[in-house]
Amino acid sequence: MTLPDAGKGAVVEGVEGDCYLGSMAIDIEIDKLTNSIENVRTGEVFDTAVMRITAKDRRLKKMNWRFNWNLELKQPAREVYALTTMADRSIVQGLMSLEDKGDHVFVHLIESARFNQGRNKVYQGVAPNLFAFACRRAFDLNRGGVVSFVSKTALKDHYAATLGAANLFGDAMVIGPKQAQELVDRYFSTHG
Repeated sequence: MTLPDAGKGAVVEGVEGDCYLGSMAIDIEIDKLTNSIENVRTGEVFDTAVMRITAKDRRLKKMNWRFNWNLELKQPAREVYALTTMADRSIVQGLMSLEDKGDHVFVHLIESARFNQGRNKVYQGVAPNLFAFACRRAFDLNRGGVVSFVSKTALKDHYAATLGAANLFGDAMVIGPKQAQELVDRYFSTHG
């Protein structure tokens, strides 16, 4: 991925592309790398499902989210995905907005449901599960698993340590093919 704003030599894995600095900076905590999502109090692990949703989806209760996902759903180039447990697909645990940029997948927005945030969260592992899905989607689209996003400045080291993301320039981050495959292998049995 060569980024025009990065200056000469800013290349990751030789994939051409660009970054989208007009997007909202990602500020979600990667609380725990699990193989699914885990109940914080009991330690019970729940298998998950990720599905594309539309503006007509009644599971998007405004009170559960900091961001206005209905606005995100109106962006024609973006795909919004919901993470649920296999046991109860009616409750959305987290949401993510992706866009296929031709040579990589870009994460515009990602959020855990309010009940999965802070000290009293119900489940941990929501955010890395969603990032693993973004990587899987990038493999499915023949983008080599490459995923990029704009990070809050204070979280760049956190994303490098937890997701294996590399800093391209400024706050632009990328998950390369090797790290993407590791995330996909952790959360999904195959990526195809």
